[in-house]
Amino acid sequence: MIYIDPPEWPGHGRLWSHLISDESYEELHAFAERVGIPRQAFERDHYDVIAERYPAVIEAGAEPVSTRRIVELLQRSGLRRRKGTE
Repeated sequence: MIYIDPPEWPGHGRLWSHLISDESYEELHAFAERVGIPRQAFERDHYDVIAERYPAVIEAGAEPVSTRRIVELLQRSGLRRRKGTE
């Protein structure tokens, strides 16, 4: 399943969401490609998604969840990659 948290993370003058999969990176990359999120937006275990894209990503099938839930899902799935562990 694909999940996205609310666009609450500031950076570069914008707000950002995190897009993840609790199944595999392959599922995540395929979804991101399908909705037009560039590969360079991928960071360790998630894609950074600008706030303006949030509604379209949900419309395409991502499940909206809290940021806390994003972290829980990544940890439970074994897909969590912390900085410095790549």
